Amino acid sequence: EKKMKLITKAQEEKLLTNKTDKPVVKLFDPYGQAYWVLTEIDENGIAFGLCDLGLGFPELGYVDVNELKELTLVNVPRVERDAYFTATKTLTEYLAEAKEGVRP
Repeated sequence: EKKMKLITKAQEEKLLTNKTDKPVVKLFDPYGQAYWVLTEIDENGIAFGLCDLGLGFPELGYVDVNELKELTLVNVPRVERDAYFTATKTLTEYLAEAKEGVRP
């Protein structure tokens, strides 16, 4: 059984070199409200972007993608990549919308 990679190689390369406010990838919890819209990552897997755990306090911050990969629910990955996500706004605009309760 082939698991979906949380971040593709092409996305990882873009995240490593991205110098814009434009998100590259969206990760989400299909069993809950949490999601992450990420603009950059370092070689250790620490990513930066919009982090919304679904508790009403979306914020810009850092998340360890390696930790997200480890999250499971009955041996099923808890976090997935939104294969259909394409950024149409800047991270700042996504944050403003998230504070209004709008999900990307």
